[in-house]
Parts: sequence; structure tokens; C-alpha cells
Amino acid sequence: MEANLGHLQYLSIRIDSGMFVTKPSGSVRFLQPISDQHKPLPLVSAFQQPLRLPNRCRTVSFGASCYRENISGLTLETENFHPFDEDLLLKNKSHEVQPHLNGRCIYLVGMMGSGKTTIGKILAKELSYTFSDSDTLVEQEVGGTSVAEIFKLHGEGFFRDKETEVLRKLSLMHGFVISTGGGIVVRPINWKYMQKGISIWLDVPLEALAKRIAAVGTDSRPLLHHESGNAYTKAFRRLSILQEERGDAYTNANAKVCLGSLAAKLGLSDVCNLTPADIALEALVQIQTFLEQEDGYSTS
Repeated sequence: MEANLGHLQYLSIRIDSGMFVTKPSGSVRFLQPISDQHKPLPLVSAFQQPLRLPNRCRTVSFGASCYRENISGLTLETENFHPFDEDLLLKNKSHEVQPHLNGRCIYLVGMMGSGKTTIGKILAKELSYTFSDSDTLVEQEVGGTSVAEIFKLHGEGFFRDKETEVLRKLSLMHGFVISTGGGIVVRPINWKYMQKGISIWLDVPLEALAKRIAAVGTDSRPLLHHESGNAYTKAFRRLSILQEERGDAYTNANAKVCLGSLAAKLGLSDVCNLTPADIALEALVQIQTFLEQEDGYSTS
């Protein structure tokens, strides 16, 4: 830490975590002088802002202020420190993983509302891949008709056929992150296509899924149209049925990101407090683990 105090020379101070304790208010109290050679510094005060890191570590960013005695006109400077950030962690992990992908596509599978599109876009950006959404491609195949309208006009069977055809075409591509529809896992032929790349299951608790869907509405979810009750009850009831039908199929994925386990690792009581960056980083970690097991490489 560099501190310029009035006309004084610059000081370089190293602060170890064992030298301070955190108060509930978020302030920091130092337990001992920072350095014997800097004893003329009678006051060092700081505030901290906890920074939760997706690599399972915790650190703090803080601003510090200090002064010396025997100076006229106290001049005070505060500097904020941010030792790490999520963007950097994502970038570093993606750089580790990308060379070993060899251009293989990444398929995100999971229930409706599990965040496949959001996480897929982050992964595509970090890996310099192209993002695609299988539902959007099906809509384009049917002249721009929405998925909900396709279900209404042509039925689920028609939609599933189009979905499989889209997936077949995608399986011939390289360098894509693909967000798939929630029901794509029910057809074994779809797994044949996805196994040409790497599939990742975003496993989200049903309660969290129902909250997400209820928050944005159910109009775009054709499988929820015939349920009764308020948005949350309708979503939770239907999701429970779908989980029973598809749960085993999702386990065919090459890797799994369990949001419940991830939240526990990060000391969070609710998966809703996870950030997209948290989840995307965990997806990269799980991809890396799969590649290590499959190809025998290691970055450690």
C-alpha cells in the first residue's frame, strides 16, 4: 500500500490478515502496529468490503487512511484495493480450459428457468465461442413462430422433431455454446448428437426454479399453460412432474453444476444469491474435471 501524506515520502506497508479483526459493521481494527519502522504512524483506520470469490476463497477490498504526528495541516488520501475480481477469475480459468476443448461444442441442459441462456452467453464470451439457443433456432425453422405458438399450432411432437433436427445440425459445428430446451434430454437420439461435444447439467432446486419462472411470468412456457393456481404454485407443480420424468435423463450429462452444493461451498444460504459468474466459473471447473478424466491432462 502506498500512502502519500502531505509532504511526507511514500510509504510501502504490507498488511497481513492476522493483524486485524473485522467488526460487525464492516470496519477493521488493527491488532498491532503495522511495522516497527513505521511507528510514527499512530493511526491507521480502514473499512472493508467483503469480496466473495467463485474460486471458493474470500478476501477483502479496503480503503485505508493514516497520518504522522508533527505535520501541519493533515493531508489524507484513501486508496481502494481490489486484489481479485470475478472477470479475471473467469478469464484465467477459461484460458486453462479452452486449449483442451479442441473446438468441441458445449451443450447446457437443465430444467426451464435454470439459467442456461445466461450462463451460456458468459461461457461463450470467455471461451471465444459462439452462443446459440436451440429454441431460437427451432423458431427460425418455423418462420419465426414462438415456441409457445408452435406447441399450440402443431403440438409437442412436431416441436421435438424440429428440435432434434436443429441439434443434428449443431452437432456438426465447432466452437459453439448451446443452450438447449428443457425437454431435449428425453430423446436418446439427442444425446447421441450432444455426446459429440460436452454436455453440462445445470441442476437447480425446484423452489428456486419456480421463483424465477413466477417472477417473469409463465406465458412463454407452453408446458405450464394448463396448470391452475398462482404463478409460483403452477410452476412448482409442473416442474415437480417434469423432474420426475426427466431427472434420470439429465444424469447422462458429462458434467454437472449443482447450485445447491455450490451455494453451500460459498457459504450462501440461498442459491438465489449465487451470481451468474459464480455458476459460469463452476461450469468451467466441472468441464476441466471432465477433460482431465477423459484425456488425462492436468493444469495443476
